[in-house]
Amino acid sequence: MKAVANAFRSDRSDDWTLERIAQLSVQDIKQLRENAERLNESGVAALCSEALAKRRDRVPAARKSGATTKPRHLVPRTRAFEARGVWIRDARTSWGGVRKSDGAVVVALWADSIECASGSCSYLLWAPNVDGSRPWSDQPGGIERLDHCKRALELGRAEGLLVYGERLVDRIPEDRARAIHGADPQTVIVFEVEQRGEEFWARWGKKAAPTVGS
Repeated sequence: MKAVANAFRSDRSDDWTLERIAQLSVQDIKQLRENAERLNESGVAALCSEALAKRRDRVPAARKSGATTKPRHLVPRTRAFEARGVWIRDARTSWGGVRKSDGAVVVALWADSIECASGSCSYLLWAPNVDGSRPWSDQPGGIERLDHCKRALELGRAEGLLVYGERLVDRIPEDRARAIHGADPQTVIVFEVEQRGEEFWARWGKKAAPTVGS
């Protein structure tokens, strides 16, 4: 919250785009809007209002299913992948891998970033680093994620493991998080990968809701 409270001290107001604001929590967006209104930054305040309006139509999948933000049994991300037959390349930066037995792509999904609306769920897997908005995309973990997205697009499907934790303001959790509580080793989401322009999204519907894996 402190980063949002001091937003205009370190950032120019025109650096706050709708995409950047949309990555913040609802509480942080409200705080940013209050700061913008106090400093007569009407453009930023309007973007905050637009982001909040869109957020009302999107319910995190974990909340929609009645799950808490921190399930009872969580394990390190590496162990969750190993339970699915995947040994990731780098325990620190990797958020996905390829299973040797069948070539399937398995990626970690930040549970509270999943969005559900009108019976279907989606998750932004990768987007280009436009004007410094997503530096992670150009880093090893992001480059690896892009490769996995392209592979999953060719295969027609992929698997997702849910990771729980606490986000940092203005950072995507794959890049850096305030805390990572762990991954749920028993819940697996089967999804399709869609390419929307230069972005890659995971998408699944009611029939493809999280299922308990062996």
